[in-house]
Amino acid sequence: MDYSREVEGKRVHDHFNKNMTTLARCVWVPCPVIIGAGPSGLATAACLKERGVPTLILERANCIASLWQLKTYDRLRLHLPKQFCELPLMPFPANFPTYPTKKQFVAYLESYKNHFGLDPVFNETVVSADFDRQCGFWRVKTQEETEYVSPWLIVATGENAEEVVPQIEGMDDFGGPIVHTSSYKSGRLFREKDVLVVGCGNSGMEVCLDLCNCNARPSLVVRDSVHVLPQEMLGRSTFGLSMWLLKWFPTRLVDRFLLLVSRFMLGDTEKFGLHRPKLGPLELKNRSGKTPVLDVGTLAKIKSGNIKVYPGIKRLTYRAAEFVNGRRENFDAIILATGYKSNVPQWLKETDLFSEKDGLPRKPFPNGWKGECGLYAIGFTKRGLLGASFDAKRIAEDIEHQWKADEPRNFMAFNRSAFM
Repeated sequence: MDYSREVEGKRVHDHFNKNMTTLARCVWVPCPVIIGAGPSGLATAACLKERGVPTLILERANCIASLWQLKTYDRLRLHLPKQFCELPLMPFPANFPTYPTKKQFVAYLESYKNHFGLDPVFNETVVSADFDRQCGFWRVKTQEETEYVSPWLIVATGENAEEVVPQIEGMDDFGGPIVHTSSYKSGRLFREKDVLVVGCGNSGMEVCLDLCNCNARPSLVVRDSVHVLPQEMLGRSTFGLSMWLLKWFPTRLVDRFLLLVSRFMLGDTEKFGLHRPKLGPLELKNRSGKTPVLDVGTLAKIKSGNIKVYPGIKRLTYRAAEFVNGRRENFDAIILATGYKSNVPQWLKETDLFSEKDGLPRKPFPNGWKGECGLYAIGFTKRGLLGASFDAKRIAEDIEHQWKADEPRNFMAFNRSAFM
């Protein structure tokens, strides 16, 4: 790294507890340190580089966009049209379809990285990051025994850093495979099997459809209410149409319109065990971050009886599930489509910007991108890639002003305080 100062085998003074800590190496990084090489981290690095600010990107996996490359199923496509998913400064190729495949999206991210000359440091797992108030810098320590010291820290690990695995009574007694969707690739492994999918978000719905197409016999657990909308309506994407309508009409009116058209196109989903929330889809998204399901064919399989719907699970027994309505059914495997969560509280020693409860910014979008002492957050808006792009631009603009004004002073200050 041509912008870093590396000190091998040094004892770096710990200003918090006055003890001396031995690290394999300490690296001074006068530019922002970005944790996470997913779309959010890449977008921020590209926006900063466009403004003349270099970055150091640390990534725990061995590739960019590890969630997409390593933990998604084969048939996955972007659920929103590509124009709402492109990163700043570089659109998708014109020959890509409206809803790019997983492979195409990863190829786009690789091209994005190469276009902007981004060079993440892979296999670097951050175990702690805290702000040293005496010297005025962030100290980022990794599992590989390296400490990076920088004036700026950008948290780009996102909302989907770790799997959410619910504890269901009797899981140890089930006797068959119980896997999270992060380990699910294709329904081919479950051919002719009875499979219970727990979770009715976009992933759960699409996994059920994939299982059907691979001649498995899927059932879906729908514990909570859920909005199911057609992916497209009136010849346009439902998301794009919603964004256009919101320019002219209030959210509640747009919600009424979406539900009216959905009822006409999909019928009454209540009949099939899919109960709608009291709040409309857009209002619910704004309040809780819960995303409506965009149907890509699953509802037709539910209507035809190819996918059965059950309420919440009461307990599991050997190769069977007992549901809260008293029914009991046999299953060969269980797939947990129960989502992901932030892992920020595990390693970031700061609680002003991020909540210790859920690892998300305390302030809702659009005000959760900036904290104190050079701390920033991206990828936590619950608004997908569009929200990440919005925050990437704001972060880059904010840091650019500091970079141009403070770089010489920051470097001299670190020399005096950290290596005395």
